[in-house]
Amino acid sequence: MLQTDRLYLVPANLPMLEAIAKEDWAALSTLLGGVDMAEHWLHFPEAMIWMRDFLREHEVDINWWNYLIVHRADIRLIGTCGYKGTPGIGGEVEIGYEIAESYQGNGLATEAARALVEYAFAHEAVKVVLAHTLAEKNASNSLLQKLGFQFIAEHIDIEDGKIWEWRLERTPSV
Repeated sequence: MLQTDRLYLVPANLPMLEAIAKEDWAALSTLLGGVDMAEHWLHFPEAMIWMRDFLREHEVDINWWNYLIVHRADIRLIGTCGYKGTPGIGGEVEIGYEIAESYQGNGLATEAARALVEYAFAHEAVKVVLAHTLAEKNASNSLLQKLGFQFIAEHIDIEDGKIWEWRLERTPSV
């Protein structure tokens, strides 16, 4: 588990992903220690189902996949974040994040993304953290820039259309 000032980032294990896929919110709450759930905390349910199916078939390090974001003070599940897999051969990992609307605009996504970046760079194998956003000015762009990410290029994604690629390189140690 990763912890920030206001959040717990709980690695989503297979039983949690099974509960999400079945929309068994009572079971998920129990697995998370009895948390409440914010309205619209999950924006991409298909990604969670894909992750569940992948974890059923592959032994992987769960810390390089999905985390459930729990607001510490409210004891409420407010979103998800994580990586798109373990570090690649070139030392790259990609992050993503989503926060319930009622919790947006308070720096919580930034806090979660910062924790992911710090966790990644705590591993010597990780040289670069990537992120992709829709190809438009939005809160996600500002969040990434705040964390030091640089805009790299615009790409075409089969599902999302135009997207922007962002990159943050490990700062050389002195």
